[in-house]
Amino acid sequence: MVCEKPCGDVGICKMCRPGFSRAWCVATREGTVERVIDSYKFDRARSAYRDIADVLDMVVPVLPGNVVVVPVPTIARHIRKRGYDHTLLIARYFAKKRQLELNTHSLMRVSNTSQFGASKKQRELQAQRAFASTRRLDGTKTYLLVDDIYTTGATLRHAARILKDAGAGDVWVAVVAKQTLVKS
Repeated sequence: MVCEKPCGDVGICKMCRPGFSRAWCVATREGTVERVIDSYKFDRARSAYRDIADVLDMVVPVLPGNVVVVPVPTIARHIRKRGYDHTLLIARYFAKKRQLELNTHSLMRVSNTSQFGASKKQRELQAQRAFASTRRLDGTKTYLLVDDIYTTGATLRHAARILKDAGAGDVWVAVVAKQTLVKS
């Protein structure tokens, strides 16, 4: 998932060191997947979170009971515009289905920059300053970051680093769709 090379059952090749040790992705962002995500994010199709989380549930294998689900925090401007936090809804529903703990306080957004339309270099710089953790995490637990789109991986790499620095025993990632960065 990270470098596009064959990666086996953990979703990460042995050469990549993204800060997370396992990754799952439902699909490429195209066709029906793209239409559903775009409707959910941009056309206020709020109820789509259930279908999106159900598909994520089909792809992610059975997880141990010590996994804590953590949504990648959405910037406040997007929450206000949509009327809901799209990533939180997916993560909450997924956690409930799996009977896993949901933690919305271990990772917080400290910047309001949007990755949409940004270059790879801009995304990396923005993601470096985007997150913080306000508490020490339980090192016996694995934290599953849930996000909707994976483009360059900057957001997930830096979010995972913050969780690891705060004490997370391990960090895994589950995303709905992989999108290729369109160069402008």
